[in-house]
Amino acid sequence: MNRLPVIPTFLVTLAVATMIGLGIWQLQRKEQKEVLLARYESAVGLPAVAWPTFLDPAALPLFRRSSLLCARVVKIETVSGSNAAGKAGFAHVASCRTSAADGPDAKVAFGWSERPQAPKWGGGPVVGIIAPDGAQHIKLVSTDAVDGLEILAEPSPRQIPNNHLLYAIQWFIFAAAATIIYVLALRKRINAL
Repeated sequence: MNRLPVIPTFLVTLAVATMIGLGIWQLQRKEQKEVLLARYESAVGLPAVAWPTFLDPAALPLFRRSSLLCARVVKIETVSGSNAAGKAGFAHVASCRTSAADGPDAKVAFGWSERPQAPKWGGGPVVGIIAPDGAQHIKLVSTDAVDGLEILAEPSPRQIPNNHLLYAIQWFIFAAAATIIYVLALRKRINAL
């Protein structure tokens, strides 16, 4: 009598169940992301808010208009970015102090250039749109031209991808492939006996 190998069958079953669970989790994340993106989209037309001094990562004021005073520029970074016309180039982002406190407490994307030049910007008042930032959660993207640089593309919720459906499909495909491969391996083993 041919018996299923217990340990390999258990491991494959566990792996397939995990992959299916991850696929279901990605479908749930898709729904959560859709709600978040709808909230961001509705924030676009709302009145301006004061630049937040304390951040609640669960309630970031993304895509709202705001302003701040960059009292002192701590450093300037150049990263890839697009101008208002959609042309690719370089965005210039300053880490600023907005008060007498130590260390930078705001990031300001203050302009775009075609080349990775090192612009000199001493700070000042900035009006713009609050956008996501990986390091500090938020940054202010200036909506005015600064020191001869071009205006950056306005941040938009449409720039945030929602790939969770594709991730879910991948996990379900991995689960199906693992099942098929294991069934074929079992069939080959049974035929060899």
